[in-house]
Amino acid sequence: MPEPRSPMASFAESVLNVIDGPITWFRESIVEPNQQKQNWYHQRFRRVPTIDQCYTDDAVCRFEADQQFRRDRMVDNEIVNILRQRFEDCTLYEAPDHMVKCRPLMDQYEKATENWFIKYGDLGGYANAKTAYMKQKHRLIWERRHGPVGSGMKEEAAH
Repeated sequence: MPEPRSPMASFAESVLNVIDGPITWFRESIVEPNQQKQNWYHQRFRRVPTIDQCYTDDAVCRFEADQQFRRDRMVDNEIVNILRQRFEDCTLYEAPDHMVKCRPLMDQYEKATENWFIKYGDLGGYANAKTAYMKQKHRLIWERRHGPVGSGMKEEAAH
């Protein structure tokens, strides 16, 4: 560190050391050694109970389940967008043979969009964990009564 050029600069540096010294020492000797080094740059949230594990009068649990649902929906949206972008890039790069060479990417994208629609389709922009749970419940009841969605309805047994 260079020598202060004046008594005022020397005084300012000593005040800085008195104020900043303990803060710097605390950060370098306590905070930084105890931090977990991570290879990702996004925030990781702990998983919380889903809406079916919450009591009906537990507002905090329901709020956390809704937040988890929104985060999961954003992640699933990004996954579908990335797969779509990969397929489009492959199509542009591999044309005119793209229908043969990009078929695995297209199948993967179509399966992801089907799964996304099963989970989030027709819920609207203001959906929450409860509406998604009810959609899942109604789908399971439908499949129990009529067979898988899209396969046509079961024939009623003649008695």
